[in-house]
Amino acid sequence: MLIRTHNSGFDHGNSSEITPQGLYFSRRDLLKWGAAGGSVLASGGAWAQAAKADSLKALSSVKSTVPGALSMETPTSFQDASTYNNYYEFGLDKSDPARYAHTLKTRPWTVRVEGLVNKPKTFDIEELLKLSAQEERIYRLRCVEGWSMVIPWIGYSLSKLLAQVEPQGSAKYVEFVTLADSKTMPGLRSGVLDWPYTEGLRMDEAMHPLSLLAFGMYGKELTPQNGAPLRLVLPWKYGFKSAKSIVTIRVLEKQPGTAWNKAARNEYGFYSNVNPDVPHPRWSQATERRIGEGGLFAKRHKTLLFNGYEAQVGQLYAGMDLRKDY
Repeated sequence: MLIRTHNSGFDHGNSSEITPQGLYFSRRDLLKWGAAGGSVLASGGAWAQAAKADSLKALSSVKSTVPGALSMETPTSFQDASTYNNYYEFGLDKSDPARYAHTLKTRPWTVRVEGLVNKPKTFDIEELLKLSAQEERIYRLRCVEGWSMVIPWIGYSLSKLLAQVEPQGSAKYVEFVTLADSKTMPGLRSGVLDWPYTEGLRMDEAMHPLSLLAFGMYGKELTPQNGAPLRLVLPWKYGFKSAKSIVTIRVLEKQPGTAWNKAARNEYGFYSNVNPDVPHPRWSQATERRIGEGGLFAKRHKTLLFNGYEAQVGQLYAGMDLRKDY
């Protein structure tokens, strides 16, 4: 299909004018979610974990100036964003990560960047935190199951890290390998995926300024269930592309295999761009349900091509058949 670009509906407004940080952590949001029939309250363990938000370390940040980085939509409540998660290393149910991910040890933590680079290096997490100015970005997150959130993330463009290691001219792809620790991750016993979880991007996707290396959310460091201590956030792709708890980054010439593509190639393509015109084999992707807007009975919204970021990223896929390269 041909790619047409238009106004994405995103602006560069000051995030502090959208929702004050204090409201992010309001327990009233959780009560509204529960009253609306949401699933968060189904797990006492998940609620207990979310209630520890005040103990998370605050991260300083500046307003992002990257085009499209600040959605004007109202952010999802912190409680919903931290208790309704996909993180299969900690279980298959949406409440399992909040219940079990407290076992994740995020210090010490290192990330090895290797492969087709001139300067391979192992970075300590504290070094990564100081590598570039931390920015607040408010991104929409769209899950392949048909639900979405709007989350204020803290981090910087992945390109800032890749520039440190100097990818070689033959480099065409970037692979991300995540933690697989059987001592702290009970979900590894499920065998549902080929562990460790891996993901991949084409080099131009990885270098796009919207590709975020995230260290925090809602003004605080990441919770374990949201991918601490660092993860990807790729707002125009389905959520499973945003690898959590990264330990290795490899720069490659050949396209890497990815966890979901290996598990079900006919359901999860390498690109996994949000596209309402390409249905999942078992359900439509034409509409989505916003978490926090009435639970299972919430009004469904029309899914936007590239999750609403077409103006920023559509040119990356010019001339491609988005039904074939899904």
